[in-house]
Amino acid sequence: MTRGPTTAKKKDSLAEDFLRHLAVERNASPRTLKAYRQALGAFRAKNGTPWKQCTPDDFRDYLFAIMKRGQARSYVRLQFSALRAFYKFLTERKKLRIDPLRQLQLPKVEKKLPLVLTRQQIEELLAAPLKTAKQRAAPEWMPLRDVAVMELFYSSGLRLSELAALDVEDVDLYTESVRVFGKGRKERVCPIGAPALEAISKYRSNANVHSEALFISKSRKRISSRSIWLILKRYLRHTSIPISISPHKLRHSFATHMLDRGADLRSVQALLGHASLSTTQIYTHVTVERLKKAYAEAHPRA
Repeated sequence: MTRGPTTAKKKDSLAEDFLRHLAVERNASPRTLKAYRQALGAFRAKNGTPWKQCTPDDFRDYLFAIMKRGQARSYVRLQFSALRAFYKFLTERKKLRIDPLRQLQLPKVEKKLPLVLTRQQIEELLAAPLKTAKQRAAPEWMPLRDVAVMELFYSSGLRLSELAALDVEDVDLYTESVRVFGKGRKERVCPIGAPALEAISKYRSNANVHSEALFISKSRKRISSRSIWLILKRYLRHTSIPISISPHKLRHSFATHMLDRGADLRSVQALLGHASLSTTQIYTHVTVERLKKAYAEAHPRA
């Protein structure tokens, strides 16, 4: 049953209590809070029934409606992940007796193997900033910053948001490590390779960066995640790499190359900050597929 627009505009105290619970007790990131708020709001825009009166049919109808719009299955699962977390909160904290989402079956997401760069392609990409003409208005230190950004990205397998959020004090040159706050503000420490350490030191010295944000823009403010994306796209145009890549593909490449060289899955899981080993296992499939391809190309009786 759908309510009129007046009902939808009333303050949603249950949803606000849930989001406050995520922020305060679960230490959820601003990005997670925004995604969950949008998911709850999207459902309320379609169905104005009070949360505690919603039935399984309400959610089946909503599922069919967004599937009919052609939304990706990953999007559908994200929306219902937020709704399920909300109803778990209602049953545990708000005396809701029956969870209407408990029996709902969601479409499975087709797992695609992530695209990764070869080690030769990585080398070409990391060399691009110092071989590319500097933009006219850019400071002299900017190519050094770009080298440091990409070297650290690949060296430590960070997420884009984690990289942009780094402060100078997070990088310890003596222990050769970086302190990262990942999803849910969970802290982890990742090693940094010698080329990345050298690139960071050279950039900081030339850019006179000694405190607060590690990577800065020409206006000396913290660089944004979008800016890092644009940096990568710019230098990609100056390489022979034939595929379009996102910053996340440097993370994929980090994990795959680690496994290729004999790292164990648990270590790679810890370095990536994955809560579940199953998330990391996708990279073992990439490695196996690469081995199969090499076998098929090289073995005389393949």
